[in-house]
Amino acid sequence: MPTDSTTPPAAKVILGCAKCGASLPDEAQFCLKCGKPVSLPPKSPAVVETLPPEIRQPRPRRRIFLGILLAALIAAILWAGLSDSPSAQQVQEFIGWKHDQIILDAPFSIGPHTFRYYKFALPEGSVNVAVVGQFTSAAERPNVGSRRDATKSKNKEEEDVDVDNDIEVYVLTDSAFTVWQHGYATSSLYESGKVDEGSVQADVPAGAGIYYLVFSNKAAPKAGKNVHAAVLLRYKSWLPEWFRRIKGPVLDWVGA
Repeated sequence: MPTDSTTPPAAKVILGCAKCGASLPDEAQFCLKCGKPVSLPPKSPAVVETLPPEIRQPRPRRRIFLGILLAALIAAILWAGLSDSPSAQQVQEFIGWKHDQIILDAPFSIGPHTFRYYKFALPEGSVNVAVVGQFTSAAERPNVGSRRDATKSKNKEEEDVDVDNDIEVYVLTDSAFTVWQHGYATSSLYESGKVDEGSVQADVPAGAGIYYLVFSNKAAPKAGKNVHAAVLLRYKSWLPEWFRRIKGPVLDWVGA
């Protein structure tokens, strides 16, 4: 016997009237016999789909990656700012942290019983500051006008073996220089003593300030000195040069 493979339609649910008991179709709103309104069964509450936990919460892998990236960035900044390796020094120069400023690089002369100074300033935000360089000093020789004078000068040099070539070099703060130039003893960042040559190496406090590089020939009442010096100011600054240039005009503009 052939079998019908089609699925019969679902039978409708038959409801009963609460008043008279008459049968009612499932979509009826009033009883067909007594007219009483039909009380429909409550509808099932709407189902709210919730997202899976892996979608609602941040992925742990992303947090780990961001943490590693941040730690690597902090380590790179510390390395570039604190390391003395050649690569770190190049990075510091490239981004404007490291500066070399020439204080003096030229020959000059100092008269007897006097001194000569060079003033330099440190900008705001300066750290790891040092004054470095070398200098040499020699007593001035009298000009020779004739062969007879030359012979006398030569004989004089042979007699006077201990020629005074010495000079004194200082690195002083602004206040210390004021005291020193009036003839009083004071503290110094660097003092060479009486020498005819030497190397300057002075550590300078961080931050903005005014300083003096002094060459003194006060101890020689008669002999002037010929000096050649090459001295640099080295420092690092966390404030970029362009920021320091615009800071003053901006503060003046806003009236600060």
